[in-house]
Amino acid sequence: MWQRQCVRNLLLLSLSLQRRPLHSWPFGHVTKSLTRPMSSISADDRNIQGTRSFTDTVFAVSSGSGKCGVAVIRVSGPATRQALTQLLGSQAFVEARKACVRRLFHPASQEMLDEALVLWFPAPGSFTGEDVAELHCHGSLAVMVAMMEALGSMPGLRMAEAGDFTRRAFHNGRLDLTAVEGLADLIHSETEAQRRQALRQMQGDLSKLYHKWSEAILKCVADVSAVIDFGDEEAVEEDTLQQATARVRRLGVEIAAHLADQRRGERLRNGVHVTIAGAPNVGKSSLLNILCQRPAAIVSPVAGTTRDVVESALDLGGYPVVLSDTAGLRLSTDPVEQDGVERAKARVESADLVLLVVDASSPACSEQVLLCRDLLPKIQENGAFAMLLVNKIDLAPDHQSLEQALDDAMKDLPLCYLSCKTSDGVDGFLEELTGTVTKICGNPLSGNPSLTQARHRQHLQDCLHALHSFHEHTDLVISSSCLQGALHQMGKITGRVSTEDILDVIFRDFCIGK
Repeated sequence: MWQRQCVRNLLLLSLSLQRRPLHSWPFGHVTKSLTRPMSSISADDRNIQGTRSFTDTVFAVSSGSGKCGVAVIRVSGPATRQALTQLLGSQAFVEARKACVRRLFHPASQEMLDEALVLWFPAPGSFTGEDVAELHCHGSLAVMVAMMEALGSMPGLRMAEAGDFTRRAFHNGRLDLTAVEGLADLIHSETEAQRRQALRQMQGDLSKLYHKWSEAILKCVADVSAVIDFGDEEAVEEDTLQQATARVRRLGVEIAAHLADQRRGERLRNGVHVTIAGAPNVGKSSLLNILCQRPAAIVSPVAGTTRDVVESALDLGGYPVVLSDTAGLRLSTDPVEQDGVERAKARVESADLVLLVVDASSPACSEQVLLCRDLLPKIQENGAFAMLLVNKIDLAPDHQSLEQALDDAMKDLPLCYLSCKTSDGVDGFLEELTGTVTKICGNPLSGNPSLTQARHRQHLQDCLHALHSFHEHTDLVISSSCLQGALHQMGKITGRVSTEDILDVIFRDFCIGK
């Protein structure tokens, strides 16, 4: 009984982990462990994709948590066929990649556990590249506990840890690191644009781009190495070094253009951070409530009601937005309000888009515009966007005259007139806001795939630095090492390259020794 209770507790823990929010889901931790720098990976983990083998077999519930009509149990590893044979008992084994209805029995007691749809994927044609079985069982907790206990009683099988199946897919060459990260992003996607970007990355668009660059760098390394070792032989063409130098220069331009993307992919993946800022009582909280379509923030005629940052996430035209309402910016002797003002300024500095709000009906409207203007340099310095919103136009019939108070710096901003009370101008503002967010994130389906991870950006920057260093040295040995450094940085993004790859290109292209 105690073994059965332990299995039950493990299953409940596994299911509860699936309910955890995006930032704490264990898959992210596993992805981080897969994508840490190669120098921190053990010798066993440093195997090239396709050469790593696992001796154990793992199993887990792969479908969602809670009661459901059907739950999917996945088994992967060298003992999968033997485990499936024991579950089927005297029944015929299932055909590969064909759904078959079978009764499942406990291997020890031969008690029938469930009637399920069984699929068999022999290696290497499976998600993990190993023998894989999927058991589509009835989704009650009792059935799941019984199945977990039966599988756990078989020798060589263990419950999978978070990300175990994807780790095996990576080591067996079914996915590279960018595809692993794309899969994680697809699982966690909450908006249409996030889904499109993650699916494109999971299908290998980003990997293909980086592989193309890696191949180009590899060819340059091979050319330079051939000039160093065999420069006096006729097999090496005279302009080999010049061609390699030109390719390195073109690569540097392409990678630099890829990096100059204003973090579109990262912003789409993490959500566009939009901060509402301005003087007290200009309608910032009312604007937040309109965008969220619920009373997310307290609205009061008393200035300074909002002290802390009020944050809310929303889907704006398929793009993820993290909206922050902040304390009114003013001088105050109240220490609590002072802290709120400092937090508001910090949010303005870290935002991707700042909505600067002024009150058209206030006698101090011109001063509020000047306050917003003073925030612009910091916003623009951080590469963020800004919009100027003139609120409460229902109380100021001559609000159009406000444009005269705008100086050259403010006139370049998108300008929207609206009333949060009467909803006049709100539709136009939402259209402008959606267009700006779309501009910030870009279209995930057009052009080259975007950078989605900070680690990609860091490795590409290091790669670009190594390519620039190539041009700074006249010693070909040092230049070659710079190229190999660039190739190593590209390898950190998708996997690992070996010196054998360089030798293969040399002998293939130059036929040395023929």
